[in-house]
Amino acid sequence: MRGLRDVPRAVWLLAGGTFVNMTVSVTFAFLFLYLTGPRGLDSGQAGLVAGAGGAGLLAGNLTGGFFGDRFGHRRALLTSAVTGGLLLAAVPLLPTPALFAALPLAQYASGVQRAANAALVAVIVPEGQRRQAFAVVRAAANGGFTAGPLLGALVATRLSYDWLYVADGLGSVGLAWWTARVIPARVGGVRLPSSGAGAVRPGSSREGGVRHDPVRPVRPVAAPGLWAALRARPAVPVLLGAIVVADIVYRQLYTTFPVYLADHGQDTGVYGALLAVNGGVLLCLELPAALALRRRAPLPVVATGLLLVAAGYGVLLAGPGAGVAVAMMTLLTLGELLYKTPATAYVADRAPAHLQGRFQSLYAGASITGVVLAAPLGGALYQAAPGLLWPLTTAAAGVAGCAVLVGARLESGRTAWHPAAGAAAEPLATPVLRAATRRNPPA
Repeated sequence: MRGLRDVPRAVWLLAGGTFVNMTVSVTFAFLFLYLTGPRGLDSGQAGLVAGAGGAGLLAGNLTGGFFGDRFGHRRALLTSAVTGGLLLAAVPLLPTPALFAALPLAQYASGVQRAANAALVAVIVPEGQRRQAFAVVRAAANGGFTAGPLLGALVATRLSYDWLYVADGLGSVGLAWWTARVIPARVGGVRLPSSGAGAVRPGSSREGGVRHDPVRPVRPVAAPGLWAALRARPAVPVLLGAIVVADIVYRQLYTTFPVYLADHGQDTGVYGALLAVNGGVLLCLELPAALALRRRAPLPVVATGLLLVAAGYGVLLAGPGAGVAVAMMTLLTLGELLYKTPATAYVADRAPAHLQGRFQSLYAGASITGVVLAAPLGGALYQAAPGLLWPLTTAAAGVAGCAVLVGARLESGRTAWHPAAGAAAEPLATPVLRAATRRNPPA
């Protein structure tokens, strides 16, 4: 398909590494069982470790872009992947008290790696083609996550939980090795001079009406800082706020929703089947949807996805039942595949070249806020007033969707979105950069 042929070869190679890494990165799914089983912690202590790990992951996502903008996104990814991988691989050898520090540090490194990976895709792919590129990487991640937990359960039951951490750690180190081989150092960005010179970025871009050279750093008269850049792009902070709300709402799927099913007589098998539907639909439809909608303005697509998430939780107002649960999961999954990839690509397209990493960090942090906040907020509400949980989640996601539409209107007079943006990008200027971004269709 034409849209896939536009995805650079380097992105396909990165996606392949992501698939393998996600297949073995399943320790988070078995963390509580590991801590309360072989490690002998009680549920309160295990919850403390898990919560600290979630906070570390959020902090890594929020700060990882700074390291990429300062030292290069490729270098940030390699350093964080190796550091986190070695920590995870060493977990079986560490005494239990050391896990309170080692696991949050490993999660912090994982967050930095996630932000750096997104920024690498953003600097490799020209504007106008990023939506399908991010969809390719997400499809690879979803494929790995679909297979990973099944293999992880087999390893944990037939061998031991320790081997899960060894495999996860080696997977991260392997991703660093693979990235170092397939992404030339010139592509990963450069350390910025104190004057705020632009980073290496393929294709042409405009910042303040000045066309930048696609490879050589430039010295703008006054490169804007992060907050000035956000003020000049009002739809971006509106979108980030909407994503924070949406993620807290969406992740009720993994926290209060299974409790709700159990309280109404649905067993764990029903919940597992619903999650399988979620993963299968995303794996099959997210990439085709990104290709079909790539010429649509992104913010209305994101808003539609958020409204579908709202509709998914709204269906639960009809009462418990397997049919209602299936309808809820279908709407939620369709909403996810509509809002996540276009939102990621939109933030990348709106970022100045010298702030690409920090823009991606802001989005990455917003998109996992629910890891930290969904369980405590949803759990407290479900315990205090269970009848209010689904009406409030429905309303919150609906407001988030409407806010994105308002944000689109805020920027409508400032910049226009063009579906073919980047299609006429200037030729890449170095043989190394050409090799990294050579277009190559999938086999």
